[in-house]
Amino acid sequence: MLYIAICDDDERTVKTFENKVITFLKTNNIIAEIKTYTQSRILQYDIQEGKYFDFILCDIEMPDIDGMKLSAYIKRLLPDVLIILITSHLKYAIDAFELSIFRYIPKNSLDIRLEHALKDAVNMIQLQADQYYMIKMPSRIEKIQYHRILYIQRDGKNAVITLIDGTSTKVRKSLSQVYNELNSEDFIYVDRGDIVNLSHIIGIREGIVDLGNGIRIPASHSKLEYIKEKLNDFWGEQI
Repeated sequence: MLYIAICDDDERTVKTFENKVITFLKTNNIIAEIKTYTQSRILQYDIQEGKYFDFILCDIEMPDIDGMKLSAYIKRLLPDVLIILITSHLKYAIDAFELSIFRYIPKNSLDIRLEHALKDAVNMIQLQADQYYMIKMPSRIEKIQYHRILYIQRDGKNAVITLIDGTSTKVRKSLSQVYNELNSEDFIYVDRGDIVNLSHIIGIREGIVDLGNGIRIPASHSKLEYIKEKLNDFWGEQI
């Protein structure tokens, strides 16, 4: 069961979005619960009160709370939610990256790109449920979903895994061993002692990889072009 929210201040637009989502769900035999909103503040209140959604389809230009401010608020309470933003203005694209927006869809290409975005959202949710790193130690067993991993650093003979909530866990393995066990193109070396999750990079400035929240990791000069290429490929798939 998927939990989906649709938010737009125009009731007819909400209905249009809802019909498109329902058609997609029926075509792909996906069971979901859809809740629609014509006031962004009501969606904010519902999430504040504990309402959960797997992904949210939301317009950017709305009164009270616009889609960008709403997304920033939602991400604090539901960090793993996938948000699809729809707008007529391209100026918001950079900010959408900084908020870790899953997709950004211009209204003039909605019919073409919405179905692809919905397919990718469903696939991502399934991957997030299935992809995890398992730590098996004599003293503990720990299961960490890939999308929760922010970066991994070498600490002597250990690898320290830092998560998006700021917590960290240590495993007595080399960094290369952990990297091979991850076996995912979403993780890349930025230097010999640091691996980062591409999905959490918001930019590279002056040789520093910016992961947001004040976390900045220096990149090896020899790897900068490779990192930029991988990041461009990743972002290209996300737009």
